[in-house]
Amino acid sequence: MHTYHIHGMTCNGCRSHVEKTLAQVEGVSKVSVNLEKAEAVIEMKSHIPISTFQKALKQAGGSYSIHMPSDHHHVEHKKQEKPKGKGTGAFYCPMHCEGDKTYNTPGDCPVCGMDLVEEQNLSSVVSGGQWTCPMHPEVIKDEPGSCPICGMDLVPMEPDLSAEEKTYRKLLKKFWIAVAFTLPIFLIAMSEMIPNNPLYTILEQKFWNWIQFVLSIPVVFYATWMFFERAYRSIVTWNLNMFTLIGIGAGIAWLFSVFGMFFPDVFPEQFKTEYGTVHVYFEAATVILTLVLLGQVLEARAHSKTNSAVKELLKLAPNKAVKIVAGEEVEVPIDEIEIGDVLKVKPGDKIPVDGVIIEGHSAIDESMITGEPIPVNKELGDKVSSGTINGNQSFLMKAEKVGSDTLLSQIITMVNEASRSQAPIQKLADTVSAYFVPIVVIIAMVTFAVWAIWGPEPAYVFALVNAIAVLIIACPCALGLATPMSVMVGVGKGAQNGVLIKNAEALEKMDKVDTLIVDKTGTITEGKPTVEKIGSFNDNMDEVDILGWIVALNSNSEHPLAEATVTYGREKQVKVNKAENFNAVTGKGVEGSVNGKQLALGNPKMMDYAKAIISEEKKNAAREFQKQGKTVSYLAVGGEVIGYVVIGDKIKKTSANAIKELQNKGIDVIMLTGDNHDTAQAVARELNLTDFKASMLPEDKLKEVERLQTQGKSVAMAGDGINDAPALAKSDVGIAMGTGTDVAIESAAITLVKGDLHGIVKARNLSDAVMKNIKQNLFFALIYNTLGVPVAAGVLYPFFGILLSPMIAALAMSFSSVSVIANALRLKGIKI
Repeated sequence: MHTYHIHGMTCNGCRSHVEKTLAQVEGVSKVSVNLEKAEAVIEMKSHIPISTFQKALKQAGGSYSIHMPSDHHHVEHKKQEKPKGKGTGAFYCPMHCEGDKTYNTPGDCPVCGMDLVEEQNLSSVVSGGQWTCPMHPEVIKDEPGSCPICGMDLVPMEPDLSAEEKTYRKLLKKFWIAVAFTLPIFLIAMSEMIPNNPLYTILEQKFWNWIQFVLSIPVVFYATWMFFERAYRSIVTWNLNMFTLIGIGAGIAWLFSVFGMFFPDVFPEQFKTEYGTVHVYFEAATVILTLVLLGQVLEARAHSKTNSAVKELLKLAPNKAVKIVAGEEVEVPIDEIEIGDVLKVKPGDKIPVDGVIIEGHSAIDESMITGEPIPVNKELGDKVSSGTINGNQSFLMKAEKVGSDTLLSQIITMVNEASRSQAPIQKLADTVSAYFVPIVVIIAMVTFAVWAIWGPEPAYVFALVNAIAVLIIACPCALGLATPMSVMVGVGKGAQNGVLIKNAEALEKMDKVDTLIVDKTGTITEGKPTVEKIGSFNDNMDEVDILGWIVALNSNSEHPLAEATVTYGREKQVKVNKAENFNAVTGKGVEGSVNGKQLALGNPKMMDYAKAIISEEKKNAAREFQKQGKTVSYLAVGGEVIGYVVIGDKIKKTSANAIKELQNKGIDVIMLTGDNHDTAQAVARELNLTDFKASMLPEDKLKEVERLQTQGKSVAMAGDGINDAPALAKSDVGIAMGTGTDVAIESAAITLVKGDLHGIVKARNLSDAVMKNIKQNLFFALIYNTLGVPVAAGVLYPFFGILLSPMIAALAMSFSSVSVIANALRLKGIKI
């Protein structure tokens, strides 16, 4: 057993790729690669030189290197230069051929050959703009001013194009060049169908063949040369893909034509025209390549739409903020804001970072993050999130989370990671794709043989054309794109509606959930104490008077229950008098004097302490609330109990409807809570829940999840606290409230930004829609290839005389992938 240091791994996809590559080295019996430690532990039958492993990694592609542990600190860590653009400089394969692996530079996927897609994040959106001189573009400054050379005012620099936009424009340019040269080739070839071809009165056919050859060179060797590079690389690495088939098919057609021009005497008569020249297929080769290029152009444009949700989120991020420095307002770039900075948010501005309001109030539009259209009123002490939009009031806020720690940044990161993850259903497509290309090549060879032996004259011409059609029409790409395109659009749709999916597996499993376990506190309920009722035992005092006394006394207390009454009093705008001689009695309550009167507030023990007698009638009035697990505090003035306040954990407005909707979908909803039985029973009764368990510790919740799973149930768990984390991690789908603890969110596969149960309904609807869309894509891709390949092979010819032109096959192949993407894009319009 030997341990080596691996340099160059950046993600789990890299780890998997390195582990697989090293395991294939002859003489290796077992390999284990650790991403965090950047180590590979290799068991071998006999000693293998490190150079052998290095050679294997180099041939497998990627920028990995292997070293002895003692040498790894000598490895030069080259800094990857991030390409200019709006994105991150991180690129990934849209078909996720190597899992969640990312690349540092644009290019082609080394497995499937498709153009890599640039990931989107906040890295450059939040950076401050730069200014340049219109006369001297080499002058670039971080702030406005004048040019040091000519003195002209500097102007804002235009943002550079994103990598995907550059790819699209490059492909579009090549496409128009290909069309310009392919069109005359096509017209020359099709002129043969005109009786007494007028072109042959100008030049002989062999010269027209030479013209076609010359016109085809820019198409083959410039506009579409990348297809042949990808085909060659796929054969060398044995990662056979769509470009393998295109390269072989179009390459054979073009090379056959060139060979036929230079060595016509080698070919039998059936390959020749009446003029003695060999049939050439320059038009087939160039039209095929141009149509495939058209497909790539359309795919490049469609890909940019699949991650449009992230782009919409990116638009929410402002790049400037107003910072208060020594009492003055200073405009600063977002990336210069630090935790603790005081910022001013003006009406209509986007909130720059996550923080808390320290002065003022406003209504905040959070629809872009929660999906809820109604603005939320925010007051002193309330949290605000980056990217949400301020209403018509100014306020001051203190920065609490900046940069990658903000909610908006975390949402974007989660969407990116989920979009790159693989759903279990994709394994079906991957398995089919692995055998697809070799099988198609074999079918093409069989097609050639069958037509050459039993086909009509000219048999070899039919054999060649039909074999090429088989190679061209087959499309493993449609299969490969079926799942990831739907996942990417679906995850983005969820993010826009406040449902954050951590990975594609959660999206698939959510569709199969039949049992939902919900925590009570913070999930079904608000998770914080609120005043539910104010009662009076004195006919001369109403509820407002009682509340005024209570708020006056509690304004001096820091107890959570006291804060709840003060907040309630502020909402009711009660007049508050100042309390004097305030005293908190541990475990009982508080006392003090207001307007010369002695007050006491608390439980029955506090009343005994204050020598205030609670009559049996007054006890009965409070007992009904206490049975529901609510807290009742009595108020005594001058030794007489005159009123009470009921404090409880209010059930969220959306909980009842959400639970009913989930039950209507056939999902069993079970409530587990650490609270007492009376409280749990009262909540269950109000929500029409027949199944609940009280006094549950974290390990009890975990055991309940395991018990249900052993019964064959697919269990989702929704919670918000640290005590829910074990059960969240164990469940098939863990769902965390975005208002809960970081531990719960980290343990869950789905996070609900707004933190209410209606988000679970959205998650279920989204999961249903995405899985339905994936199955449609897989069905379309499988049916397309199942029908297309036999038709191209000529199975319909004996019955209907139908043959498929390789050019039509190329068109069909290109549009099959585009159709899959178009179907996935329909998810953008669904309502969840």
